[in-house]
Amino acid sequence: MHDLPPSTPKAGEPENAAAEPKAAKTPVSYADAGVDITSGDRAKQRIKMLARKTFNKQVLSEIGGFGGLFALDLVKFPEPVLVSSADGVGTKLKVAFELGIHHTVGADLVNHCVNDIAVQGATPLFFLDYLATGKLENDVVETVVRGLSEACKANGCALIGGETAQMPGFYADGEYDLAGTIIGAVNRPDIITGAGIEIGDVLLGLPSNGLHTNGYSLARKLLFEVAGYGPDQYVNELKDKTGAALMRTHRSYLSVIKKLTAGGLVAGMAHITGGGITENLPRILPKGMDAVVDLASWTVPPLFEHLRELGSVTEEEMMRTFNMGIGLIAVIPAEKITKAKAILNRANERHCILGRIVRGTRKVVYN
Repeated sequence: MHDLPPSTPKAGEPENAAAEPKAAKTPVSYADAGVDITSGDRAKQRIKMLARKTFNKQVLSEIGGFGGLFALDLVKFPEPVLVSSADGVGTKLKVAFELGIHHTVGADLVNHCVNDIAVQGATPLFFLDYLATGKLENDVVETVVRGLSEACKANGCALIGGETAQMPGFYADGEYDLAGTIIGAVNRPDIITGAGIEIGDVLLGLPSNGLHTNGYSLARKLLFEVAGYGPDQYVNELKDKTGAALMRTHRSYLSVIKKLTAGGLVAGMAHITGGGITENLPRILPKGMDAVVDLASWTVPPLFEHLRELGSVTEEEMMRTFNMGIGLIAVIPAEKITKAKAILNRANERHCILGRIVRGTRKVVYN
């Protein structure tokens, strides 16, 4: 007589009898599941010290509470409107992982978010970050947060809290995700939306520092898969190593924006991020207007030209994927452009006249 298979109930047992659960022979901890609380606590202590360097008298709480407390200065903002933005670094992180460079991605994140609210006339107040990883590597976390802290301080923004999450099995070893939220304020009469843009206004462009934080999926495919470059390989067409060209920090335009807005010179501003000029500039155009952009008005940096060549990428695709060397566009009334250019020249800020506002249907027209 053969033994019954395990799935077949023995005589006298109900057919739906459940298997006896197996218990662990020794106690199982959270660390056994991949989450090291003790290591996380050590990381939080380091983060606390770095964040404190960004605090000002408006910060009323310490890192580690359930929420960050910030007192709005009602003397500086008597008619306050809060402006917020949230973003991430995207697949630029893949390059950071491969190169082991983690100190710049924090600045990328902060500066991106700062620009997004500064183009609406807002002053950054405080920042919250979110870093999630599979296995917590304290040195990496500290390096990332140091970058966040330094960028916050440079932009006059307090890093008042955030979250560092350990999620084993969700992220590959050595990888993490990084996102952040910024809160700023502007007095209601000083909000810049683009509503005041008029026919004949001038488009003034400010240079980017490379890809910033957009278009990396296509750039990585072209450079690493199509061309077969290594991240440490020097490429003549780029005049740099591939990884270094890709890791250039997303610049902050806050200081130059403040100079232009202080003089009441700006009718609207667009931060050129994902979607390029093609999709970002129309976001501030009033109904019945187009932006005419002269493609010959600036020199496209070598990185973008080489990407175009490697993939035989169309002009249309390039212009709606990358910033093409223009990171910010300010719309200036024609009668104020001379003064705006003088301010930029005194600040040693490179700039170019990209085109003008004409009648149209809220789109960008390239010449």
